[in-house]
Parts: sequence; C-alpha cells; structure tokens
Amino acid sequence: MINHQDILNDINNMTTQLIRVGLSVQQNFPICTSFPDKVYEVTYANRQDLSIVLKNRKYEEIYDELDSNKNFNIKMIDGALLQLLYTYQKKKLISHRLAFFPSPYLESFQNEPEIYEDDEIYADILEKNIMVVPIRFDYDPDNFQEIDHPKSHLTLGQFKNCRIPVSAPITPSVFVSFILRNFYNTAFIKFSNELIFQDAIFDETITNLEKKLLHLAIF
Repeated sequence: MINHQDILNDINNMTTQLIRVGLSVQQNFPICTSFPDKVYEVTYANRQDLSIVLKNRKYEEIYDELDSNKNFNIKMIDGALLQLLYTYQKKKLISHRLAFFPSPYLESFQNEPEIYEDDEIYADILEKNIMVVPIRFDYDPDNFQEIDHPKSHLTLGQFKNCRIPVSAPITPSVFVSFILRNFYNTAFIKFSNELIFQDAIFDETITNLEKKLLHLAIF
C-alpha cells in the first residue's frame, strides 16, 4: 500500500532528479501537513489558492498568476509548471490533483534559437507548430459517477466535461515519467540512465463499464 510518506518521498526524489539533470529551473519542495481525523495533505511550500485554474479566464492569465505566485512544485526549462497534490485519510488516498501547465510563451524560445539550438534537451520545445494544452490527472472518488465522472480521470485543455477514464490513481513517478516521455522526449532519452522512477502503483479503480470506453491503463 502506498502511503502519504511514500508519496512525499517520491515527489522529493523526482524534484531532486529534475534539478540535477537541469530540467527544473525553479521549484518548491513538497511538504506534508496533518489535519484532524488523521488527514494528511502532501502539497508544496508556498502553495496558494488554486481556484484560479477553474475560472473562466484566458489561459495566459491563469498561467501568469500561477507563475508569478510560484504556485507550483516545479517550473521546467521551457516555463511549464507542474503541480502534484495528494490528500490521505489515515492510510487511504482520498484525492489527488496532478497538473501540467505548459508555458503560453514558447515564442521566446523560438525567436532566439541560437541560445538553445546547441543543447539537444530543448529540441522538443523549439518546434513552431507546438500547441499549448494543459493536462490534469484527478483522483476524486467523492464525486464518482460511472462514465460521467470516473474516480480517476484525465482532463485535457481545461474542458469542463473532459474526463477520460484512467485505470487507477497516479503516483508522482508515473506522472513525471508520462510528462517527460511525451513532452520532453529528447531530454528523457538523454537522461534515461539518471532518472529513477518508482515502480509502485495504486490499485485499479476503473469500472468494467468504463473499461469499454477509450481509456488510459496504468498497468
């Protein structure tokens, strides 16, 4: 069973590794806060209100507020922000929120390629046809409605009713690996021998009916 201390350690390790290989340029290390009834929240130092991300505002405004307030775990080399938030009650995971907010200002990299073109880890972010798409993995069993609101789901592009079923909650290692493999693949391959991902996974939460839909399987 994966407990809150395991999650805290995993985020710490992921943060340290991303700093070491030069993929993180700014970070807030994770902390664990305890509440009554043995509730534990694994978040990050300097975390602030996240309601901004649910408001009907331009993506640039949402990104700017998160960035200016340092409201993230990790800021990547291209400005993308990663957030990893978990809540436990006793030893049971009761929610998580894992978000990837790409920078809407990639043109700053594309307009000055001479600064970056000699370093292959920037290869994936210099393409001019890149489209910014925020991504969020939620585990939210309290609001479960089969198919309409899977316990574990993926939301793309801030679409209110986009909830793609995911087979299980996501660990920090699984989330960071997913982001690196798909959006920083050149760097992921380059540093594959230096990045160590935990292989523990959560138990399956997807229903048989949701499995009949297009979904993401963790195992």
